[in-house]
Amino acid sequence: MAETIPHSFAEERRTAIMSMLDRTASVQVAELARTFKVSAGTIRADLDALEADGKLRRTHGGAVSLHKTLTVSIQDKRVNVNVAAKQAIARAAIELVEDGDALLVDSGTTALEFVRMLSQRSGITVITADVTIADFIDESLPAVDAILLGGALRKGHRYTYGPLTMRSLEIIHADKAIICPTAIVSGCGLMTNYAQMAEVKSGMMNAARERIVLADASKLDGQGLFRFASIADVDAVVVDADPDGVLSNEIASLPEASPHPALIVA
Repeated sequence: MAETIPHSFAEERRTAIMSMLDRTASVQVAELARTFKVSAGTIRADLDALEADGKLRRTHGGAVSLHKTLTVSIQDKRVNVNVAAKQAIARAAIELVEDGDALLVDSGTTALEFVRMLSQRSGITVITADVTIADFIDESLPAVDAILLGGALRKGHRYTYGPLTMRSLEIIHADKAIICPTAIVSGCGLMTNYAQMAEVKSGMMNAARERIVLADASKLDGQGLFRFASIADVDAVVVDADPDGVLSNEIASLPEASPHPALIVA
């Protein structure tokens, strides 16, 4: 809960926050809390009040200036897209997670909704290349341990990739990998649009005992440039809907000797 701060102190702090935004174009809750020696909840209240006054725009974990040019992350642009579907998927997916699990968690807003549900489990460790997810765990899930994979930062997307990321994955063996493809394409498999992200997703799948795919219905028979896995390579697929049986037909068409993933419709 945010501290009760005298009004003048709050106004001084909010003025200082706006001065910081004038210099840097963006601020983060955790950084502001350390700077002003107050709780994250107090800073969130400050940012909410400043947004209500039309002085800034809130993003996940912080805020951006309305006046200075800034590349907003892809996650921030998509965080309000298909929210109900992503939340339904997350509620279903959490039932596949056990206390004490080590989870490799992919990048993206569906993965973030899944991570929000981890407060329902204990002893969880999340390994991720997604900076937004690591930030959320740091700020909001004190009982969840987080390991952020090193590597090059893909600017604007807030995840790491490259040789350092892949080397880290080679020494990890997690209980489950939570994978969020850009698309699931009939006859092709799990797709993404960025070659090095395809490498990271594949590496996560190889580093886990079980592989769980999360995808809302808009991803089914969508478009993707790089294939990183077959539908037969996963243990479960969690969706909010399966329009026209696209996914169930794809699974049914797999060779009899091939693994058939469980299909869970939230």
